[in-house]
Amino acid sequence: MTPETEGLLTALREARRLLLITVRDVTDAQLTERSTVSELTLGGIMNHLTRGERVWTHILTDTTGRTPDGMWDMNQYRTPEGATAAGLRTAYEEAARATDEAAAKADPDTEARLPETPWEPGAVHHWPVRRILLHLLQETAQHTGHADIIRESVDGANSTERRG
Repeated sequence: MTPETEGLLTALREARRLLLITVRDVTDAQLTERSTVSELTLGGIMNHLTRGERVWTHILTDTTGRTPDGMWDMNQYRTPEGATAAGLRTAYEEAARATDEAAAKADPDTEARLPETPWEPGAVHHWPVRRILLHLLQETAQHTGHADIIRESVDGANSTERRG
């Protein structure tokens, strides 16, 4: 693994750690509580980020540019039926480990072929591994902030108390 990849993965792991602190001790019932006008819930955020890790791991490891199953499923922003806090956490941790393993094997300059998108049929795009890791970092950090707001609204616990 290159020092650059290690640095990017360290930052990504920190963002993931903050997300897991934010959802620590959340109840299964709290997974689906909406605390703003947004449809986002803690369970929906966990589901979305887990699926995102899986999709980007697929992109890192599949050189065909084939679209991963369920990539465009808008239900990824919802808490899956019957989900538990423990189950979502485990799934997220497993997906994150797979991303780390795939990224560690790749050169940051290696270009991964992106799947075709519904809004740009037939277009072929490639992103270097570093851009994929930066995208995952940005996405994780952004949604960790969302989760922090939702969690504080749901049960009053703020991030300082949860980290203490």
